[in-house]
Amino acid sequence: MEMEKSAVWNMTQETIVCYAPTMIITNGVWQGDNPLDFSLPLFIVQLTLVVVITRLLVFVLKPFRQPRVISEVLGGVLLGPSVLGRSSSFAKVIFPMKSVLVLETMANIGLLYFLFLVGVEMDISVLRRTGKKALAIAVVGMILPFLVSLAFSFVLKGEELNQKGTAIIFLGVALSVTSFPVLARILAELKLINTELGKLALSSALVNDICAWVLLAFGIALGENETASLASLWVIFSSGAFVIICIFVVRPAISWVIRRTPEGETFSEFYICLILAGVMISGFVTDAIGTHAVFGAFVFGLMIPNGPLGVTLIEKLEDFVSGLLLPLFFAMSGLKTDIGAIREASTWGIMILVIIIGGAGKIAGTLIVTLFYRIPLLDGFTLGLLMNTKGLVEMIVLNVGKDQQVLDDELFAIMVIVAVVMTAVITPIVITVYKPSRRSVAYKRRTIQKSKTDCELRVLVCIHTPRNVPTIINLLEASNPTKKSPMFVYVLHLVELTGRASAMLIVHNTERSGRPALNRTQAQSDHIINAFESYEQQNPCVSVQPLTAISPYSTMHEDICNLAEDKRVAFIIIPFHKQQGVDGGMEETNPALRTVNQNLLANSPCSVGILVDRGLTGSFRLSANHESHRIALLFFGGPDDREALAYAWRMSDDPGMTLAVIRFIPGRETAQSVRDSDSNSGDIRALPSETPINNDHRLDMELINEFRSHKVNDESISYTETFADNAEETVALIREMGNAFDLYIVGRGQGSTSPLIAGLMEWSEYLELGAIGDLLASSDFAATVSVLVVQQFVGVGPVAEDSASPRSPYPLDDSFCNDGLMNTLYNNNNIIIINKFIIIIKFVEYLHIYLLNKRFYEF
Repeated sequence: MEMEKSAVWNMTQETIVCYAPTMIITNGVWQGDNPLDFSLPLFIVQLTLVVVITRLLVFVLKPFRQPRVISEVLGGVLLGPSVLGRSSSFAKVIFPMKSVLVLETMANIGLLYFLFLVGVEMDISVLRRTGKKALAIAVVGMILPFLVSLAFSFVLKGEELNQKGTAIIFLGVALSVTSFPVLARILAELKLINTELGKLALSSALVNDICAWVLLAFGIALGENETASLASLWVIFSSGAFVIICIFVVRPAISWVIRRTPEGETFSEFYICLILAGVMISGFVTDAIGTHAVFGAFVFGLMIPNGPLGVTLIEKLEDFVSGLLLPLFFAMSGLKTDIGAIREASTWGIMILVIIIGGAGKIAGTLIVTLFYRIPLLDGFTLGLLMNTKGLVEMIVLNVGKDQQVLDDELFAIMVIVAVVMTAVITPIVITVYKPSRRSVAYKRRTIQKSKTDCELRVLVCIHTPRNVPTIINLLEASNPTKKSPMFVYVLHLVELTGRASAMLIVHNTERSGRPALNRTQAQSDHIINAFESYEQQNPCVSVQPLTAISPYSTMHEDICNLAEDKRVAFIIIPFHKQQGVDGGMEETNPALRTVNQNLLANSPCSVGILVDRGLTGSFRLSANHESHRIALLFFGGPDDREALAYAWRMSDDPGMTLAVIRFIPGRETAQSVRDSDSNSGDIRALPSETPINNDHRLDMELINEFRSHKVNDESISYTETFADNAEETVALIREMGNAFDLYIVGRGQGSTSPLIAGLMEWSEYLELGAIGDLLASSDFAATVSVLVVQQFVGVGPVAEDSASPRSPYPLDDSFCNDGLMNTLYNNNNIIIINKFIIIIKFVEYLHIYLLNKRFYEF
């Protein structure tokens, strides 16, 4: 088939490169055409091959906890001249020279939009909140690697560097940069993103990234115009002018677009297309003035305000750009990487030396700062390791250096290997040396039962939407804060992380300037904060600290647990994942919230209460205009019920409420014997002698007797013992109560051996509420009353206040917590012995209870 041909004479290399403008789409194999001779089919094959190999490497390296960037770089190396490309037939068929133009163009377009997304994901306001520690770590951590690059450049032979002065900048940036997006994903994988160490690492990486971009702009300007100093100055000044225009013109224009879009509505396709075109225009401008096009796209992305517009752009571009186009850029980097160019053994030795000294320089610089700020040595070492994370920015630096002939093939291959090795070893080393769970600081008052009545009670309240606020405020008011026992409430607004590269914890200033909310999330936070500030002003015995946690639902419980442990709270209150609908039924708001509650119950460092909100409006403070509110505590026994009773005990001192403690006891014959022994003297009833007695029953009776002895003359409190033979009778008795109360408080029932709830869990829909809580929250239950399900923290034994003690990963009950042998075993880290010890003791305990129960019923 005849086609038009064009030829370009290259005077330098004296070769002719021929291309066919019409050879883009094939006429089909049946016409005798080879699809690989045409641009579009060949590009599709190349793209498919790159994506498939990258995904296979991601799967292979997943057990080694390697970030995706490692797989993408290695995939490019495999396709390049180092491995598959060494075969001339493969290189000519799959990656011929004529396809490089199309492939590299598409790779740069993908890179352009990915850097735009990186800019969108970065919250530029974090820079204003960055502390001195993060700034010092970022700056000092860049100085030593720069010195290493300086020494590295002089070790290499002079002819290997055409422009040694500019090469120092490129090598220095490549060695000293910390990849913010890659580090964020590594921290999320290691479950460190919400820790103090993770937040400090992300803040430092953000500053480091900004410094790297500035240095890269200088390096590009000097690299292209090293002989023309005036032109270099124009490039630098033009780049600064571009940034200023983006700040004072582009950002206000985008904010105007956001204000014109009503809250809750989608953004116009016209605005979205305009912004996407703006990415191209920004790239063109910065490329035309002498800096790289990706610099313009990155700066343009930083101009997108944090809010729904950024989320919309990320949702539209993320998967297509990062999953399909970005691997092309790493493939091109791999095609340029020829490991065979490193021929001498001494060069390999220099490369290993650069890896060791470069990584050590970053760690040493970080350690200097962390020791100055009295950060523990292990934390400083781990932080230094994390700051060695390499990724996209370094690959951009190396590719720009190679395109400008600042770096030759050998040096380029060396630096690619350095980047891969330094990033690959970080996760395994951090997993080995850093064990945050071993270093948890224990505190004594993790439960309401152990909290002193004459001390401050610290409560962490979790809020998903403003709809949760009224009932929770009334519940806090019922907790009876007084001058003798004040209450400090940490109000945590939980927001899903959608699009941003890192989770964050925002501490709100209670003396805000009243600026209008920029988005729906901020508007909800302001509404929540205003409600709790009003509650704080009306109650002088309550202090409120509002916070907002922005994180993915999968790790949201870690924010809650870390905050609870940092603030040493005794009780966490979190809403149930269902809310009451218009028809009175319970409607599911978000299924992911249930997972948050389940994870919180499994990992909480203190007691937890799940609130099933069916309305609890009105003031608990008794006055002429308010009736007394009625609260019922259903007591079956066990640590959770004891914690529920301790909380109800605190509430019972409030004059604006009445409390009914209803204790369920098995056996009608036992009920008769108790009635016969009852007298009018007001003596506390003892547990019948036939009832099985174990450690839980003893603790139950001690707490109940103490409660009744203090409240025996209080008319607002009633104590009733209800008898039932089985779970069916228990359910019937609870159903009879119906709407007689305004709030039910029940224990979750973990560790309880009461036969009255045996078998109910098999029919429970929501195990996180326990058997009784699930019954009260079910749509089959006729009452529409709020329910508070309490779980007591029993994870560690008694420890001295502020003493350092390891947190046990096992849900031990009180009997094990008070056992010195148990603490000795755990302190010696004999985990296997602990497991066997718990299993044996539990088996003996359950066997003992079974035999006593059997003997009792036979009697």
